[in-house]
Amino acid sequence: MNGSVVVGLDGTAESAQAAEWAAREALLRETHVHLVHAEEPPPAATVPLVSADVQRQWAESLLSTTAAALRERHPGLSVTTRLLPGGAVSSLVAVGDEAELLVLGSRALGGVAGFVVGSVGLATVALVERPVVMVRAGDMPGAGGPHGAVVVGVDVEQPGDAVLGFAFEEAARHGSAVRALHAQQLPLYLGLGPLVTSDPRLTVAGEIERTLAAMLEPWRAKYPEVEATSRLIVGSAGQELVREAAAADLVVVGRRTRRSSLGPHLGHVAHAVLHHSRAPVAVVAHD
Repeated sequence: MNGSVVVGLDGTAESAQAAEWAAREALLRETHVHLVHAEEPPPAATVPLVSADVQRQWAESLLSTTAAALRERHPGLSVTTRLLPGGAVSSLVAVGDEAELLVLGSRALGGVAGFVVGSVGLATVALVERPVVMVRAGDMPGAGGPHGAVVVGVDVEQPGDAVLGFAFEEAARHGSAVRALHAQQLPLYLGLGPLVTSDPRLTVAGEIERTLAAMLEPWRAKYPEVEATSRLIVGSAGQELVREAAAADLVVVGRRTRRSSLGPHLGHVAHAVLHHSRAPVAVVAHD
């Protein structure tokens, strides 16, 4: 399984789309797809509507039919399957940490409500140390026609090599450009009236832009074929990344691996992008 692109299937249209996205990604990476299904055991106090044997047969059928469909659509693609024992989160984290990439689906709510990233998906994303991609159902970004860009959120105050490296590698594989964004929030007091006549951010904007460009420079040198731009924007990082995602193939955000007293969690930017971006979202763990 090492080096594979792992896909978590649950029978939804979103997980089927995740498998299709993963198949194309695996071909570009010259590796194989590993389809898994991890069933969350029902609470002991509930009476299961179907027997464990029926559930297992359904899961095995889901894996086998999805694998067959992928092989038919992508000749030469190697696809393996596995039914995972135990809880869904722990099982997905275990296989995800052994893979190149873990791919999951999340379903749409529609309108401004965005998308549902269920408790299993959120917990898995917050725990897996390998990159995780969340995929929506619908049209596959970049499938036919011109390629969109890989949009990456960059925090100039945090280490960015893992996040930028993933973004540039993906752009190189897909023949896309990289658009790196750093969002600067408007200080609250600037909206309180004419007490301040100038925006103090203007005095540091040039320094931030130079820092952002310097962070991209090693990756531009490593991937000279990738067109890369950087931009300092004013506003919420989550909202701006979601806006940019409308024309993107992929959005890449970082997640700190440091755990709080409450356990692992996602930052507010990653959380916002996961719930509202229509493009696939890659969450990359970093120190």
